[in-house]
Order: sequence, then C-alpha cells, then structure tokens
Amino acid sequence: MFFIPFFVLLIILFAIVALKAIKIVPESQVYIIEKLGKYNQSLSSGLNLINPFFDKVSRIVSLKEQVVDFDPQAVITKDNATMQIDTVVYFQITDPKLYTYGVERPLSAIENLTATTLRNIIGDMTVDETLTSRDIINTKMRQELDDATDPWGIKVNRVELKSILPPN
Repeated sequence: MFFIPFFVLLIILFAIVALKAIKIVPESQVYIIEKLGKYNQSLSSGLNLINPFFDKVSRIVSLKEQVVDFDPQAVITKDNATMQIDTVVYFQITDPKLYTYGVERPLSAIENLTATTLRNIIGDMTVDETLTSRDIINTKMRQELDDATDPWGIKVNRVELKSILPPN
C-alpha cells in the first residue's frame, strides 16, 4: 500500500528531471550553457541533452542577420560644417561564445563604434566629398566595424548611410 504512492511519486520525479534535461534548439539559434556559472558548451539546433542539476541555459543567441538602425549622428566635416548622418548596420553573430562573453552590451558597443568610426571618416572629408562618395564611406565603415567587432564574435555584413542632411 505504501509502495504505490512512492512509486508514482518516483515516476513523476523522473519525468520532470528527464524533461528538464532535454533541450530542443530551433534552427538558426544557439543556446549557451553554463555549468555552475562557468561556460560549458554551445548547443546547436536539434535535440540536445544537458545535466538538469548543474547546467542552465544562460543565453539564447540568434544566428540570423540582424539590422540595427541608429539615430542620426551630428558629424563635423573637414571644412567645419555640421551634418546629420543616419546609419543602418547589418550584422551577424559568428561566434556565440564570444558574443556572450566578449563585450557587455554588444548593440550599444556597435552603436558607439559606428558613431566614432563615422566621425573619423567624415572628419577627413569635405561637405562635397561626403555628399558624393556615399559608397566609399559605406565600404570604409564596414571594413573598420568588421575588424573591430571580430573579437566579439560579430561579422558586419553591410553599413548603409540612410540619409545625409547637409548643413543649412
């Protein structure tokens, strides 16, 4: 009589542990697993098993290309004219571990890096050069951003200047 409720409780407990151990990762996502607070592994898409007592999913990372539209930046040209430039950055996460542990707030870091890179590039150009060489600016920005974000596990695919507002 005492064994039946105990046996049912044991089966329920086993089922809960088994369900916690199974992780189904969707396509184009990676789960970052930490064991007791330290990086353990990255789970790729499909059916995966983890230790439900010591492992936990610390972050879910999307491997799809992401688009970030930043607010217009005030930029000073070589001839001391202030312009408003609006940028869009297309990037993809190539290393989920570096993305998770390489930089504290990746999107904020990309935004700041984009602003400083844009100021450096535009600061070496005149107003006329800026307005006529949009492709050159896009290419330079993509190269510099891609090099800078490589240690963070991020690949910058494209940078587009959405709008350039010349001085009045």
